[in-house]
Amino acid sequence: MADSKAGPQSAEELTTFVQSMLAQMQSRFQQMSDEIITKIDDLGNRIEELDEQVSKMSDREKEDETK
Repeated sequence: MADSKAGPQSAEELTTFVQSMLAQMQSRFQQMSDEIITKIDDLGNRIEELDEQVSKMSDREKEDETK
């Protein structure tokens, strides 16, 4: 006996089902990829800010040593 919830029954239904699944996977992958790129960009900006702060602190320290 075939279960009606077993999935696609014909080759056409199977093709449509697989295409739908692939489209969903591609959409999810693109969303995750975009989120990762955004987080990497944010981390890059934070690193640049920290680098600037460290440079300023180093410059102040050098100025204090010369006084």
